[in-house]
Amino acid sequence: MPANLTSARPPTSLASTSSPRAPWPAGAAEHPPPPGGPWTDPAVPLLVAPCSWHAARYAVLRWHYSQKMPRSKIAPFGVWEHGEFTGAVMFGRPATAALGSPYGLDQTECVELLRVALRPHEHPVTQMVAASLRQLRAACPGLRLIVSYADTAQGHRGGIYQAGNWIYTGTTNPTNASYVVHGQLVHGRTLRHMAVNRPAGETAEEFMRRTVDPDVRRVVESTVKHRYLYPLDRAMRRQVGPLAKPYPAA
Repeated sequence: MPANLTSARPPTSLASTSSPRAPWPAGAAEHPPPPGGPWTDPAVPLLVAPCSWHAARYAVLRWHYSQKMPRSKIAPFGVWEHGEFTGAVMFGRPATAALGSPYGLDQTECVELLRVALRPHEHPVTQMVAASLRQLRAACPGLRLIVSYADTAQGHRGGIYQAGNWIYTGTTNPTNASYVVHGQLVHGRTLRHMAVNRPAGETAEEFMRRTVDPDVRRVVESTVKHRYLYPLDRAMRRQVGPLAKPYPAA
């Protein structure tokens, strides 16, 4: 997975969001080709290539509803149309094997498509995602499955995944726990990632209360997300194919 995505060459390992690149250059345009990415030819209709952490953050803060970068390590790909920075597609590997374990996969074999952050654009989103998937797959031959979610709280049903022939497997549990840490709302899965080194027998909540914020508290949100899978080899497609359900209607 990509580690230092600072050129258009294929990624090799995951980048850490805790190590951002250099700041934006002075006098950059409104949608600048970001540091760590290719300065593209305006004659090129569409380019998808590895980009820097700052480029991904730039896109998320402007064009993604969450306006938050993932806390996990990420593999970000930038999108350029006619030489203009259009946004980013980000994949990430969780700190635990929970994402891939239902399919018999470990952390090296399964990642999540975490963000698609794009300004108004000319080309289909499915084309941009497919281009990033090809590069990720080529750079990570052991990778077997991509998982992604469409948030019903945002009115999403997964249209880009349906158009890309992803496998729909239903919804997540409608009740997901979140936590307030230092006054900030943190998703339960993120909290567990933060507490991955906790001692045996100690819950993530207890660990965070002991080591980070003694006033950590649990809140419950009623949210449902549609789950989509994209297998990267024939054996994995045969394995997860029986899980397929009809796509949710608009």
